[in-house]
Amino acid sequence: MYISKIKIKSFRNFKSEEIDFREGVNVIIGHNNAGKSNLLRAISLVLDNKRSRRLEVDDFCKNVSFSELKQNPPEVIIQLTISKGQNETIDDLPTVANWLTELDSSYKAQLTYRFFLPEKERGKYINELQQIDDRNEDKAKKQAWRSIRRNFMRLYTYNIYGGDALLHNQAETDSLQKLDFQFLDAIRDVERDMLTGRNALLRDVFQFFIDYDLKEKMACQTPEEQEQRKGEIRLRQNEFSEETDQLLQKLQKRMEGGKKEILSYANETGASFNHAKPDFEGSISETEMFSTLQLIIKHTTGIEIPATHNGLGYNNLIFMSLLLAKMQVDSDGSYMGSNSKVFSILAIEEPEAHLHPAMQFKFLKFLKEGRNTARQIFVTTHSTHITSAVTLDELICLHNENGETRVGYPGTIFPPDNNSKKYVQRFLDATKSDMLFAQKVVFVEGLAEQLLLSLFARYYDIEKRAKHKDNGGSSSDYQPVNFEDNHIALINVGGRYFDHFLHIFDSDKPNTINKKVACITDRDPVRKSIIEKDSHFKKCYPFEIDQNKDEYEYSNNASELIDKYTSHSNIRFFSQDAKKGKTLEYDLVTSNPTFQGLITESVSNKKQLSTLMSFMEDSTKTVQDFLNVLSYGTEENPNRQNWAIKNGIDELERNEKPQWNEDDKKKAIIASRYLNSVGKGENALDLAVALEENLAKYGSAEYVEFNVPEYIKEAIEWVCK
Repeated sequence: MYISKIKIKSFRNFKSEEIDFREGVNVIIGHNNAGKSNLLRAISLVLDNKRSRRLEVDDFCKNVSFSELKQNPPEVIIQLTISKGQNETIDDLPTVANWLTELDSSYKAQLTYRFFLPEKERGKYINELQQIDDRNEDKAKKQAWRSIRRNFMRLYTYNIYGGDALLHNQAETDSLQKLDFQFLDAIRDVERDMLTGRNALLRDVFQFFIDYDLKEKMACQTPEEQEQRKGEIRLRQNEFSEETDQLLQKLQKRMEGGKKEILSYANETGASFNHAKPDFEGSISETEMFSTLQLIIKHTTGIEIPATHNGLGYNNLIFMSLLLAKMQVDSDGSYMGSNSKVFSILAIEEPEAHLHPAMQFKFLKFLKEGRNTARQIFVTTHSTHITSAVTLDELICLHNENGETRVGYPGTIFPPDNNSKKYVQRFLDATKSDMLFAQKVVFVEGLAEQLLLSLFARYYDIEKRAKHKDNGGSSSDYQPVNFEDNHIALINVGGRYFDHFLHIFDSDKPNTINKKVACITDRDPVRKSIIEKDSHFKKCYPFEIDQNKDEYEYSNNASELIDKYTSHSNIRFFSQDAKKGKTLEYDLVTSNPTFQGLITESVSNKKQLSTLMSFMEDSTKTVQDFLNVLSYGTEENPNRQNWAIKNGIDELERNEKPQWNEDDKKKAIIASRYLNSVGKGENALDLAVALEENLAKYGSAEYVEFNVPEYIKEAIEWVCK
């Protein structure tokens, strides 16, 4: 069996939510305060017999109106659905028999935790809240919660129901005790919990695993063989008792002289009377001897150190290992008898705490592939290393926006027989799986955008902040547009592969992760001959678009995607201007035609580009002057790129298109020459350094103004809004 579903009503950040689980490992991820820890706590309220099940007023979901509070006392309901699993045992069905809601070839059972105000107190509650002035909603809600805390929380009670919750049948304690729920929270004192045999956890593990060479296979043996093994264990116990008795006799002998001195005080104080004298006697069992043991770590060098001298991460792993061993102890029917656990659940909050990434990966791999001590496992994590180690099917994504929690299941949202799921699974390494944790996501095509976009956001933030101030705004009401404050993940998809990832975030479909997603793509205009047979689309410059429709068909990469998502609820596409844009590098120049900082060490044709940029500051220079700067090679070895620029601009001049003014043509010449002079990756890295250095000079005379391309601004503005 396994927990297949949880329904949570009015608990912390969950107003009313259903979450599906899978058999085996469930990895629960999400940004901070998305509700991961609250989900584990909700499960524990139903299953954990060791923790208090009483709640405080702040455990109620506060996302309710005053009118709702006024009509009914708040209550928490948490319902677990238990279903038949792949690896059933003979004890599973009898354990949940009294909680069944469905029984056919499979079965379903339910356990429901309810924290509520008893019905007899309801009238008093309604009367109390009716006295509150409700003209101000916020003030009324504050008074209501204050009244609930002061006058009613002490009256609240809880029940755990088995089966149909409407019948209010109490779940029997004996059956609940068969469920073993172990919860490791993120803040744990492992030294206190495990390091010596005086601790119950370590002592219980010792008690079970002593003589394990004889106990290990007893469950599979015949009664005669089991009795033989038990006899061998008793023989070892007797031998141990005889040896310890001899030690105690030696100790008694060494104490004879001292004992007379000690007892002389008893005679003098009157402790010895009526012929009764104090003395010393004793025996030692294996269990008592365990308290003398302490956990040490042996190194291959021969050095031995106590576990108290280990790092926290190492000790956390040891503690988890001991806990899994204890769960094995508790589930062993031949050892625990009728007290054995039937269904073991392990919940771990942030196992990455203090663990190196490689250890995180190995630990999760053990949980997935190791011995099935725990039959179902829940893990909450912020670690991208852990998410990269599991499949999409094992992920549950929580996302909290404006106080409302949504749940996504990345493994379920891809179309059948679609390669996108396999592509995304391979793609999600430790860096790129950050998209699942962030509150918002920006997808880009390549390395240049990945290196530069967060810098562009900082430049745009400066520009927008200055305008906000000029318009009389204050710093307290300014909304930053940088990536850090808005918890935005910037993901390079390595080409035009956006569709693979948009399956995960398309909130128009069920089970997806509802967060804002901006996709930034290049226009990359192309054309192909309609005269030549079997011709293909080839790249062209923006000023060549629609120049000769009798010979060419024109297209671009972005228009269809922008139109498709223009009214989508949470996804948008952004690209350069449809008529004058091409790529990021091209638009950087058209937006900054005089910014010499764009000419980095990795750019070729530096002299030509520098000259062209200086020409932009000289109004006497004509378009022809710009074209004259370009080198066209020789007749035997022509520079085809520059000839293409010249021919395109000349054609534009002849056609006299009004949307292309003289400045537009000059910028296009510089941008085209620049585009043909850069290698994307290396130049982006150099440019990032140059822009960072310029940004550090902001506020000084050395700072050079830099204009972020308009489509980048639009993307940043939308995703940060």
